[in-house]
Amino acid sequence: MITERGVIDKISGRKAIVQIRKSSACSSCESRDSCDVHGGKPMKIEVINHLKAGKGDQVEVSVPSGTFLALSLYVYFIPVVALIGGAYIGGTFLAPGLSLSATTCSIIFGFLAMGVAFFLLKRYDKTPGANRKYRPRMTRIVTKLQP
Repeated sequence: MITERGVIDKISGRKAIVQIRKSSACSSCESRDSCDVHGGKPMKIEVINHLKAGKGDQVEVSVPSGTFLALSLYVYFIPVVALIGGAYIGGTFLAPGLSLSATTCSIIFGFLAMGVAFFLLKRYDKTPGANRKYRPRMTRIVTKLQP
């Protein structure tokens, strides 16, 4: 299980916005020095506040390792397979019928297939089942802010 600690920035109904700084998962990553996904800013994620934590509380947020692996597969592997498959189909089967060079068709249909893959993944991400299944969970309150 991948866990991170963060501070609750905002409470909105049953949901909480948790502000997380790069830490444990980032420390073992080979790309940590070149990673600037959030521009050095803390990451903010939305979690269901089933522990009834308050604003300013330090909480632990977890994502099961299997879920993390599945998300990595969706985000990285599927678009690359679509790119390669689209390039192959475009260059091999569609180029002769379109009277274009195989290289041009490979480039066009490779990127088109990858774009379609990203679109479908984004659409799947908005479905209620996927959203609930892959969402990080608040697992415990580490430090409660004193009122």
